[in-house]
Formats: sequence, C-alpha cells, structure tokens
Amino acid sequence: MNLRLTGRIKKLCCLLVIAHFVTAGQPQNTIITNKGRITFISNAPLEVIKATSDQARIVIDVSSSQLAICVPILSFQGFNSGLQREHFNEKYLESDKYPMATFTGKIIDKVNYSVDGVYDVRVKGVLDVHGQKQTRIIKGRITIKNNTVSLTAEFVIPLMDHRIEVPRLVSEKIATEIEVNISAALAQK
Repeated sequence: MNLRLTGRIKKLCCLLVIAHFVTAGQPQNTIITNKGRITFISNAPLEVIKATSDQARIVIDVSSSQLAICVPILSFQGFNSGLQREHFNEKYLESDKYPMATFTGKIIDKVNYSVDGVYDVRVKGVLDVHGQKQTRIIKGRITIKNNTVSLTAEFVIPLMDHRIEVPRLVSEKIATEIEVNISAALAQK
C-alpha cells in the first residue's frame, strides 16, 4: 500500500473519531492534545518489549464528559530491534489493515475542570485495537493545576480480546497481556 495514502487514511480516521466528540455537544468546551504519550510493555518470560508513541491525539469534551483517544500504530518507536518493530506492524498489529488504535468513551466520575485538584476517574468506552472492539472501563487520573489538565492511565490489554495471535515458536518472548500507560498534558480550546 502506498505510504502516503496510508498516512492520509490514519489522519482521516483519527480526525473522524475526534470530530464526533468535538461536535457532539454544543457549546464546545474541549481540552485537546496531539502529543499524548502511549507506552506498551510486553513482559514475557524470555524478553521485555517496550515501545512508545508521542503522537496520540486526545480530546475531552468537558460539557459532555466524552473522551476520545487515537494513536497511529506505525508511530510506535523503541522495540529491541528493527526486525521486532517490523513484526509488530506486519504480523501482529497488521498496521496496513488497522492503522489506528482508538478509545472512545465517557468519563463516569465528576471532574471540576475549573478547580485545581487530582481526580481519580473511570472511563467507560470502546477500545478498538486490530479491528476488534471491546467495551472497557479504564481507571485513570486527571490532574488540574494552573490551567493545565494532565491525564494518566494504566491498564492491561489481553491479546486474545483483539484477535492478535502469537505463534507458539515465540510465545515465551511475547506476553499474552500487554501493559499500557497513557500520559498527556492537554490544553483548553
């Protein structure tokens, strides 16, 4: 597939997810970043694999408590080798077919964005990885300080839930559950 076309498709998919939430509740009061950090860790018996993307787009619609996150799969960097990154994109996540991972949902707990503080929150929504959608409740934390909103979350993704198959030959090198960490500073729009 043409790399330029793939890039356009990724951007379009991400913009559609975000546009849904930005336009859903009028008047708009959104908090946004295009530089959220998502790190995943596969902690298997014989190998630890870690990769990070700093290209996550995150939007919170304050008035409706809606949240949207999308990250291009090809943006993950790190890995233990170039071959490992290639296998991640071609064999496991199939980034040519499924260029984005997304999460769209609603913040369940009350957050007062006009008052500095730390808010432990739960977000109920749909996690779409590898073309497989799973309803999830993800725990996170929103910190508000000096008009900056920071978001962090840690959760686990079982590969089976998203039909990501690991050949038996490498099963000791790739964990069946992947740890995911999200962190971002968002700006009012």
